[in-house]
Amino acid sequence: MKHRIVIKVGSNVLTRRDGKLDVTRVSALVDQIAWLRRQGIEVILVSSGAVACGRRELKVSHELDSVEQRQLFSAVGQVKLVGLYYDLFREYHIHVGQVLTMKENFEPGEQYQNQRACMTVMLENDVLPIVNENDTVSVTELMFTDNDELSGLIAQMMEADTLILLSNIDGIYTGHPDDPQSELIREVAPNRDLSEYIQPEKSAFGRGGMHSKYTTASRVQRAGIRVIIANGERDNILIDLMERPQDIPHTEFKI
Repeated sequence: MKHRIVIKVGSNVLTRRDGKLDVTRVSALVDQIAWLRRQGIEVILVSSGAVACGRRELKVSHELDSVEQRQLFSAVGQVKLVGLYYDLFREYHIHVGQVLTMKENFEPGEQYQNQRACMTVMLENDVLPIVNENDTVSVTELMFTDNDELSGLIAQMMEADTLILLSNIDGIYTGHPDDPQSELIREVAPNRDLSEYIQPEKSAFGRGGMHSKYTTASRVQRAGIRVIIANGERDNILIDLMERPQDIPHTEFKI
């Protein structure tokens, strides 16, 4: 049976400091995912970045509330983002399929089974699923906390072996990452409580932060799935995590 990995890429990895999509970074991640597939690894990609894409694509002349902004920018940005993935993966002759989902699809029942069946048949036919929340119809009360939560649910739904959460820092530290006294926590044993080390800050362009990643990682770890938090801004991070993990700063939640 193939090794199955869910890779979540956050907005801060995919966007530049000005909020525009970092096409070079996206292209590098595609190169690495293509390499993983050549090693016989099944990949499901949970990708942020649609709202950021749309925000830079459109100049809105009138006031929009937060829900309207998210709906508008994600509707425009999702097309741009998936179109970019389509073009980049096509160079490797990799077919991609888009999965837009909502929180209610993870409740037990027909919708859960339909979504799982859809993604299963995609993987069986060598199609790479690219997953994101359907922001155009999700309203605040029914939204995922962020794509960390979504990727954790996908990993459990699809019985992945590993969940990789790519952020813009190396992992969980004993203090603020910028503090030279802080140390990177390399391994997290089951049931170890790290809450005293978690900063409440959120990321600049996404909805998540390290608290969200820790919550997701702990939950997924309890489900028997290994979780890695790593820095998606590092060159070749996915390949290096496979080939020489001992040399790469990251936090691993062991099972």
